[in-house]
Amino acid sequence: MPLFSSLISIMFASFKKLIHKGLPVAGIFAATDALAVSASPYKLVEESLFGLPITNSMVMSWAISLIIIVGVRLMVKKPTLIPSAGQAVVENMLGGIRDIMEPIVGKSMIKKTFPLLIALFTFILIQNWSGMLPGVGAFGFYDEHEHLKYWMRPGNADLNMTIALALVSAVFAWTYFVFRYAGLKVLIYDLFGNKADPKEVPKVIYVLLFPIFFMVGMIEVVSILFRPVSLSFRLFGNVFGGENLLANMTSLASWIVPVPFYFLEILIGAVQALVFTLLTAVYIGLICNHGDDEEHAH
Repeated sequence: MPLFSSLISIMFASFKKLIHKGLPVAGIFAATDALAVSASPYKLVEESLFGLPITNSMVMSWAISLIIIVGVRLMVKKPTLIPSAGQAVVENMLGGIRDIMEPIVGKSMIKKTFPLLIALFTFILIQNWSGMLPGVGAFGFYDEHEHLKYWMRPGNADLNMTIALALVSAVFAWTYFVFRYAGLKVLIYDLFGNKADPKEVPKVIYVLLFPIFFMVGMIEVVSILFRPVSLSFRLFGNVFGGENLLANMTSLASWIVPVPFYFLEILIGAVQALVFTLLTAVYIGLICNHGDDEEHAH
């Protein structure tokens, strides 16, 4: 298997290099002297049905979504008691991610939050790895300035995509789960409430702790507001940097040299998908996991 993976990586790197050198393939191609990932996505269609442009990142994201949906359906087909090979792979992945997330969000919340968490992990993982597919960032057309505008760009190498993922997970989903299953009272107490036990500390100390916990709560509010920023820039920076690293290494040499960097990109892509999902689970679990803690205490 390691040998097979190495050969595949070499083929991918060579294929990209040949395309950029002008290898004729059906359609309009790229022929550039060096590979590079643009800082912003290219607009393929200036105005769509809703008046918004369609970019190469959007096209890649739609393609990845379709691949995930069709791929899972083909692997699972009709679920059976004795799972097929494809069903076993999907079940093992679901079980593994669930086992990681359950202690974080709690037993009472895992069923409610798991569809979101597994969707985030799967989508981000495949998006992170999509830049290693042959043809991505290679096929395209030239604009009036003779700049190549390629049709496919990894979605998470676009800051718009990572910001959208961060808003969905750290703002909209977090707000829904917190207010739906914890409530405003629990949220306010968790942020600003006095966590000291009045039976164990003197009354004067207990009263003096109120302003301290209030100030800590204000700091926590600021950190909550900055969560989308940290999530989006962390994911974007790692994926965008990895794409540029692969592009530069492939432009230097098509054979052997890029192989270690492909393995590094595979590792970073998996780690970043897991980190993003774990942080989303932590944010939800910090507020909604108190019920399980109380059950264990009793």
